Amino acid sequence: MSGVGAEQTAEIAAKVEAFVRDIVVPYERDPRRDHHDCPTEELVAELKEKARAAGVLTPHILGDGRHLSQRETAIVLRASGLSPLGPLALNTAAPDEGNMYLLGRVGSPEIKARFLRPLVEGHARSAFFMTEPADEGGAGSDPSMMRTTCRLDGNHWVVNGRKAFITGADGAQVGIVMAKSEATDGTGGACMFLVDLPDPAIRIERVPNTIDSSMPGGHAVVAIEDLRIPADQMLGQPGEGFRYAQVRLAPARLSHCMRWLGACIRANEIATDYACRREAFGKTLIDHEGVGFMLAENLIDLRQAELMVDWCAGVLDAGQPGGTESSMTKVAVSEALMRVADRCVQVMGGTGVTSDTIVEQVFREIRAFRIYDGPTEVHKWSLAKTIKRDWKGRQG
Repeated sequence: MSGVGAEQTAEIAAKVEAFVRDIVVPYERDPRRDHHDCPTEELVAELKEKARAAGVLTPHILGDGRHLSQRETAIVLRASGLSPLGPLALNTAAPDEGNMYLLGRVGSPEIKARFLRPLVEGHARSAFFMTEPADEGGAGSDPSMMRTTCRLDGNHWVVNGRKAFITGADGAQVGIVMAKSEATDGTGGACMFLVDLPDPAIRIERVPNTIDSSMPGGHAVVAIEDLRIPADQMLGQPGEGFRYAQVRLAPARLSHCMRWLGACIRANEIATDYACRREAFGKTLIDHEGVGFMLAENLIDLRQAELMVDWCAGVLDAGQPGGTESSMTKVAVSEALMRVADRCVQVMGGTGVTSDTIVEQVFREIRAFRIYDGPTEVHKWSLAKTIKRDWKGRQG
């Protein structure tokens, strides 16, 4: 990813920010929500059409197929995140953004034409079927616990299993399914497949209510029963599924940080405006140290989060795997943004816990972000393993 340079990146980001602030933000009060309080397909489609007309749809992927560098993407996705609806409008939201990245890196020309193009053009949504029900001992933060199976039957693979917390599965048109083969003929190990959705063999059992509400389709529990997939719809090679997952997950963690950094910047703007206007005990709230110091701490956390994102993006741009760096960034940024969101609610008092502004939603979304793409504790555990391994290496 060679990128486009600082000047063009700044132009793209400025267009994205103007679009989000001027066009998307007024839609935050739009009542078109499903019973999980997620934006409806109708609302998302309307926003995408406006983004397409404004020339800012999928702004991190250029018309010739080139992808912005990770550092450039960070600037653009941060601007798209200034509203919880921004990533949906601009086609930079999870899981689509991560799935587009993966297909662009690993997909064959045929897979790119059939599955990637509709995603990039904003005509389809996607879902990534990896996580499995915890009560069945399935894969979650530890993908090696994969229980969903696949077996080769002629020129088709047959997949069976159950998946959980599959973001956007309800209403998606493209699915990336992970399963594990126990074969010993060279087709064993974890595999990834592309499928058209909906498919009668992929049945949504339920969509639980969750603390977050920014993603259409929610986070479904899914049963996969005798799903037959043509062999040419395998992504890459048999047994490479876990490696491909890492290709996707390291930048996807970083993209979450980018988008939610934008959301917290906006929440802090709202809290700051409130503190500078609201008076209590003879002066504006910001002139009370207890409030002013919280906003000062927000600026520090936001700046540190921005620097962590830029550092990790630079590592990925240098062609390094970035697993360790993305784990550190995910922990540092998600925890910092949680502090920012919490302070914004506190500064605004009773108003902060209402839906009168997006501050309350941002708080809920960031709380979920601390778990999605790996809880803080899992990343710390992984980092501790790296520390121990490096220590042993130094001992000779």
